[in-house]
Amino acid sequence: MFRNESDVDRVLAALGEQLTALSTEPVDILVCGGSALNALGLISRTTKDVDVLALVSKKSMDQLLLGTAKPLPPALLQAAVKVARDFDLPGDWLNPGPTSALDFGLPEGLLARAEKRRYGKIFTVRFLSRYDQIHFKLFAAVDQAGKHYDDLKLLKPTASELKAAALWSMTHDVSENYRNELKRILIDLGFKNVAQEI
Repeated sequence: MFRNESDVDRVLAALGEQLTALSTEPVDILVCGGSALNALGLISRTTKDVDVLALVSKKSMDQLLLGTAKPLPPALLQAAVKVARDFDLPGDWLNPGPTSALDFGLPEGLLARAEKRRYGKIFTVRFLSRYDQIHFKLFAAVDQAGKHYDDLKLLKPTASELKAAALWSMTHDVSENYRNELKRILIDLGFKNVAQEI
């Protein structure tokens, strides 16, 4: 379980050590969700996994590419199994659950806003910024509510942030049902003006 920033750092540092021991190629991942919120100190809440949104690779010296995290690299999975055993984590604690979001496009500039941390010599983790978490949390809150709605409230989004997030989320689900539920959530959050603008 991850309850705060130090929990996330400790487990990811162990993962970096395991990857170094395997003498693998460098691994660079983009992480979103509850563990990223904890890692950045934006929210402290219990979560049981690390959601890998994408694998990051270099196209050139100054250009990075985002690729699907399905499947995760074999060495990363092998290292994750050992970390799960050492920290008593569920088998799928490191998973590519949200990687399908790549199919529909990510908020512009997302990678540049992500916070980059190194865990050892070959393991890099980029945590989704608060601004981009608002995008993902709004989309998830409309779809599933619960913890995502609670997280969204704790992030204290502004009207302009919610409008940008709402417009982006509507490219992922173009249905009228989604738009109606999105408006309801925005009104519930106290942003009737934003709901009227989308």
